[in-house]
Amino acid sequence: MSQIRALADAASAAVNQGRWGDAERLWRQVVSLDPKHPRALYSLGVHAFKRGELVEARRLLQDAHEAAPGDPVVLLSLSVVLREQGDSAGELRAIDAALAADPYFLSGLLAKADYLERHGRGKAAALVYGNALKVAPPEPHWPAALRAQLQHGRELKQRYGHELAQFLADRTGARLSALTPIEAQRWREAGAIIAGQSQPYHSQCNQLHVPRLPAIPFFEREAFDWVEALEAKTEAITAELHAALSSQHDAFRPYVAYAPGSPVNQWHELNHSTRWSSYFLWENGQPITEHLQKCPQTAQALADVDMADIGGLCPNAMFSALAPRTRIPPHQGETNARVIVHLPLVVPDHCLYRVGFEERRWKVGEVLVFDDSIEHEARNDSDELRVVLIFDVWNPLLSAGEREMVRALSAATREFQALR
Repeated sequence: MSQIRALADAASAAVNQGRWGDAERLWRQVVSLDPKHPRALYSLGVHAFKRGELVEARRLLQDAHEAAPGDPVVLLSLSVVLREQGDSAGELRAIDAALAADPYFLSGLLAKADYLERHGRGKAAALVYGNALKVAPPEPHWPAALRAQLQHGRELKQRYGHELAQFLADRTGARLSALTPIEAQRWREAGAIIAGQSQPYHSQCNQLHVPRLPAIPFFEREAFDWVEALEAKTEAITAELHAALSSQHDAFRPYVAYAPGSPVNQWHELNHSTRWSSYFLWENGQPITEHLQKCPQTAQALADVDMADIGGLCPNAMFSALAPRTRIPPHQGETNARVIVHLPLVVPDHCLYRVGFEERRWKVGEVLVFDDSIEHEARNDSDELRVVLIFDVWNPLLSAGEREMVRALSAATREFQALR
C-alpha cells in the first residue's frame, strides 16, 4: 500500500511539473499493482484522451467509474469522450449521472446547459445556466477555466428572460389594462420576477422592524392629507434652499460619514464625500435650530405634516444634494415604522429613483412617499446638482397605539444598550 501511495504521489508531482510522460508511466505502475485504482485509471483515461485515443480513454474512464461510482468528475470526463465519439445519448447519461452524484456540481451543470443549447433547447439551457449561476461563487471568484461558460450562461439567461418578459406582457396586456395603476404595477413586477428580470423585495430594517406590515415601495398620495399643502409651498422652500446653498454652502456636509475602522461596505466611494451632502433641519430627533431659523417657510411646512417621532431616530429632515454623475448605491433604512417623503426642488434631466422593482423620476413639486426599508437607490446622471427636501413621517398603516409601541420598544432598546 505504501508503494502504491508513493507512486501516486510521484505521478501527481510529475503532472504538476508538466512531465506528462513520466506521470503516465508512474500511473501504469500503480495499475499494475492495483488494477482498480480509480485515480490511476482516471488519469490514464485523461492521458489517452489527450492523445486522441478515444476508445482507450472511454474504456479507462468507464473502469474508473466502476471503481469510484460516486465521483462526478470521472463521469463528466467520460461525457466529454462520449461527445467526441458522437455518442450523444451516452454523453447525456454521463452528465446526468454526474449530477445525480452531486446536484451542485458546477462543471456538471454547465455541461448539461451546454448540451441542451447544442441540441436546440435554448430555453431549457437558460434554466440550467441559471442554476449554475446560483451555485457559482461571486463573479470575482469564478474559476478561470469556467469564466467564459458562466459569462455565456448569464448572457443566454438574460436574453431568454427578456423574451419571456415580452411574451408575458403580450399575453397579459389586455388584462393588465383593466387593472388600477397600483394593481397593474404589482402584476408587472410579478411578470418580471417570473422572467428573472427582478426579485422579490422585502422590508429589511437596520433597527426596528415592524412585522406583518406590507412592503409597499411607493405610497399613494391620498394616504396623506398634507401633500397638496406641502406641494403648494415648493417655490418658497426652493428659495430658502438656494439661499442656504449660496450663504451656507459649508453647512452641507457629507451624508455618509463612517468613523475610521468602521466597515463601509457599499459606501466606500461616498464615505465623507460631498458628492452626497445634506443640510439638516432635524437630525435623529433633534432640531437644528440655526438652520430652521434660516428656513422659516420650510420649518413651517414641516410643522404642518405628521412627522415621525421616535426618540433617537426621528424626526429627520434635510435638503439632500446629489452631485452630477453620482449614484447612491442600493441600501435599506432603519425602520419600516416610518416612511420617507421626497419633495423634489432642483431636478435636472437624467435623474432616477428606484425602490424595489419600481423606478420613478423626480418631478419638481410632486411628492414621493416610499418605504426606505425596501432596497432603494438614486442616480444623478446629469451634469447639474439635484436637490430634494427629505423628511420622515409615520407609516400610515400603524395605529396610534402601535406608534406608542414603536416609541416604547425603541426607548427600551436604547436604555438596555446604555446599561453597564
